[in-house]
Amino acid sequence: MSRIGKKPVELPSGVSASVSGQTIEVKGPKGARSFTATDDVTITVDGNVVSVTPRGMSKRARQQWGMSRTMVANLVAGVTEGFKKELEITGVGYRANAQGNTLKLNLGYSHDVDFAVPAGVTVSTPKQTEIVVEGIDQQQVGEVAAKIREWRSPEPYKGKGIRYKGEFIFRKDGKKK
Repeated sequence: MSRIGKKPVELPSGVSASVSGQTIEVKGPKGARSFTATDDVTITVDGNVVSVTPRGMSKRARQQWGMSRTMVANLVAGVTEGFKKELEITGVGYRANAQGNTLKLNLGYSHDVDFAVPAGVTVSTPKQTEIVVEGIDQQQVGEVAAKIREWRSPEPYKGKGIRYKGEFIFRKDGKKK
């Protein structure tokens, strides 16, 4: 039995959900998102509660049960609060600047990196060494943050690069005589 799947998903005030077939659509103050579940689970909406139940007790049905419930919970969280990833830039002369739909990164290359921000995600720079990625789709927010980090991953000797806020970088000693 799935401990996660058994829990119903509460819909806060201002959020509505509708099911058509295997697709659930959730609308809230930040926008609308939808998720299509597999045929192994059944999604039902009762008032302000969404519940997911398996159609059988096969291994696949039980796997999809907990995953589908988590996906529905992420839809509700996305349209109410949204998701946020924070990045820190460490290194002499490394900086970022958000200009409209483009993020300009100065990361020690011979040229500045212009990162085009996809639709549905907003990128802001409160400081030159901080980047905040926000949106209603958790997967898209994480993917954009990972692509930005990929331009200059933190290196283990001096710790220079782009890291997630609170990320620990294992440091190595340099050459020894």
